[in-house]
Amino acid sequence: MKIVRVVLALVAGLLIAAGCSQPGPRGPEPQGVSGGPRFAVDPYWPRPLKDNWIFGQVSGIAVDSRDHVWITHRPRTLLDDEKGAQKSPPATRCCTAPPAVMEFDPQGNVVNAWGGPGKGYDWPANEHGVYVDAEGYVWVSGNGATDRHILKFTREGKFVMQIGSPGKPEGSNSRTQLGRPAQAVVDTAAGEIYVADGYGNRRIVVFDTKTGAYKRHWGAYGTKAPHDDKLPPYDPDGDPSRSFASPVHCVRLSKDGLVYVCDRANDRIQVFRKDGTYVTEYRVEAQTRQNGSVWDLAISPDSGQRYLYVADGANGVVHVVSRHDGRKLGEFGRTGRYAGEFKWIHNIDVDSKGNIYTAEVGFGRRIQKFARVE
Repeated sequence: MKIVRVVLALVAGLLIAAGCSQPGPRGPEPQGVSGGPRFAVDPYWPRPLKDNWIFGQVSGIAVDSRDHVWITHRPRTLLDDEKGAQKSPPATRCCTAPPAVMEFDPQGNVVNAWGGPGKGYDWPANEHGVYVDAEGYVWVSGNGATDRHILKFTREGKFVMQIGSPGKPEGSNSRTQLGRPAQAVVDTAAGEIYVADGYGNRRIVVFDTKTGAYKRHWGAYGTKAPHDDKLPPYDPDGDPSRSFASPVHCVRLSKDGLVYVCDRANDRIQVFRKDGTYVTEYRVEAQTRQNGSVWDLAISPDSGQRYLYVADGANGVVHVVSRHDGRKLGEFGRTGRYAGEFKWIHNIDVDSKGNIYTAEVGFGRRIQKFARVE
């Protein structure tokens, strides 16, 4: 045995001398585009939640001008075995639901949390999107069965304005009511908010950010009077639908004045000018027949905004797409529950340094950070 130990020690010494050592812990491998943007998951972001909190479904995510990350989650979706501590007396140690709107600093610490029913406004029946504009106002939308409105708050959670009100649907050509709106984005210079409207309606609609007054709306291919007729099932091999399907799930603005819309169930991004003039469309993972491939997108922060990062909830990946021509350049992630994988990736955004943040609904129920490494 002594001779064996000596031989093993000599072999180990030779390996070390040759530059070989025993494998140690490895960090996450970068994924993305060869020669382009690549990312590695940060498994330690965000920091552990305080006050025995646990997320429900995380339905919205947004990065503000300070690189603070905001989310909306759904406190009412905690499972029975996750809310024992909310009972009186407590049934288990775990857990309590945080407020629906949460703000994280760049290091992943919770710095603010608020939201829920209050005086003077109608909180959504089912929380969905969040957006923080350049002036620091926080816009919240909901996709519950009666949600026909969006809300505007200060970053501290003080109510400012409501556009629309809960009630019966008025359809995709209403000038006063929304239709289970999914997401919004603000053009600060123009004082306008663009709403992806939504799970009920099939349009983009624009309002004044100060008064809430209606400005304009349009449907797929820029039609000025989108219809609400029943649509046939999506057929990837058929003619492209002339209508947005449900849901119209995201809207984003580029620096050069284009409007990008997630037509989720039709597996496509449609691109418009701000007046609703149709420009082009990009199909993404077009053979996806269930739940759609284009759930959300973020635009890269480089000067030319060369890339679209597309959250594909059905297939559990982020696609990296050329903003110039819609070519798919790469992807990262897969369906799963480990760090860097996704179970229903629902939303995506990017900070000023190019780091990506994602949110998951269903049984994913988390947020993740993917650091830009190349």
